[in-house]
Amino acid sequence: MLRGKNNYSKILRNFRISLSLRVILITLTAIAISASYVSSWPVASIILLVALLKEVHSLFRYVDQTNSKLTRFLVSIKYSDFTSSIPNSGMGGSFRELEGALNEVLSEFRRIRNEKEEHARFLQTVIQHIGLGLISFQQDGKVELINNSAKRLLRVNTLLNINSLQDENSSVLEKLRTIRSGEKVMVKFADNNELTQLLLHATEFKRQDKMYKLVSVQNIQRELDEKEMEAWQKLISVLTHEIMNSITPISSLSQTIEGLLKNCAQPQDCLEDIKTGVHTIHKRSEGLIKFVNNYRTLTRIPVPDYSIVNIGKLFFRVQKLLEGRLRENNISFSCSVEPESLELTIDEKLIEQVLLNLIINSVEAVKEKEEPVIELNALMGESGQIFIQVKDNGNGILEEVQDKIFIPFFTTKENGSGIGLSLARQIMRQHHGAIRVFSRPEEYTIFTLVFNN
Repeated sequence: MLRGKNNYSKILRNFRISLSLRVILITLTAIAISASYVSSWPVASIILLVALLKEVHSLFRYVDQTNSKLTRFLVSIKYSDFTSSIPNSGMGGSFRELEGALNEVLSEFRRIRNEKEEHARFLQTVIQHIGLGLISFQQDGKVELINNSAKRLLRVNTLLNINSLQDENSSVLEKLRTIRSGEKVMVKFADNNELTQLLLHATEFKRQDKMYKLVSVQNIQRELDEKEMEAWQKLISVLTHEIMNSITPISSLSQTIEGLLKNCAQPQDCLEDIKTGVHTIHKRSEGLIKFVNNYRTLTRIPVPDYSIVNIGKLFFRVQKLLEGRLRENNISFSCSVEPESLELTIDEKLIEQVLLNLIINSVEAVKEKEEPVIELNALMGESGQIFIQVKDNGNGILEEVQDKIFIPFFTTKENGSGIGLSLARQIMRQHHGAIRVFSRPEEYTIFTLVFNN
């Protein structure tokens, strides 16, 4: 770059020198004409006058050639026409250097443009061949970009404006219009009697004073089907385990009682065994009824009654409700809300129930600790999400168990119902949020409620 700057400085210096010499020569010729005219040398005056005219013409031609080359150069830049070059004028000297410099600049522009075009073609090829659908459009719906995957998912050959989706894909069109930057939404899309679940993820950007929305489109029907099948298999496995634990003893005892009644010569002698068997059947039946009632609880969660709730006040009520149990177990309990004015739009009773369940679980987890600690914290994330965390220093949860604890009726407790965490997950889904768990065995466990407030 330094060498290029030196060359351009040399060209400008040579141009100034050449121009100055021509002006000086014209000035000297004019002085000579005046002197010859005063000395009455008419022939010399005529010769010098002709020379002066040629010098002036040469000056104009010199400047005109320079302007012409610069004009051609600037026009080439204006219209991005870098295919042409500045021709050799044959005037040599500084002109040859100027022509060379201008051609070097045009060549560099041409190289940069070619690189950008190749890069653009590369990106276009990548965009068109990736499996993720991409569609970019302006606020008026005009489509600037749509790749092959998006066309395939939306069942269109061409799409100039998203409003063209009105007839067949009205549900998709509505989501494309309303989805906000950073938001993920699912939409059902029916085509040829085939139902497909699409996941849309949007971002917005500004380009040349125009707002654009870029939306990725992904078919997650297969993943949903696999997850649904996996969930059903896990649920059926748990249901089978729970029901068989009750049915097997009942069936066995029924057969035993039937045998006693058939083979007992003196019914009075068998009465005690029959009473014991009937009592056991009764207890197992009660367990089965409790199991069914727990299942009914999972399927009858009320619709949330939303209101704006101050988190600090919610924490205070939860602490008061559990104060006796915490004191009884000598547990150090602390609450923090950052910022203190943090509020949520939630169903207060349902979220209170979730927090009570989580803290009661933590109480059970820290019972064996010498210095049991439970923390209840609320904070706001950078993206505007609000997090409520329940942390304890209990025994923790094994990694292989962490992905099972939200399955209905799965429990590691001897007398646990296995519905508390499953109920918490359903309540959080009703609030368009999520519940997460992170645990280090023998160190700590954190349950996090995520609210997209």
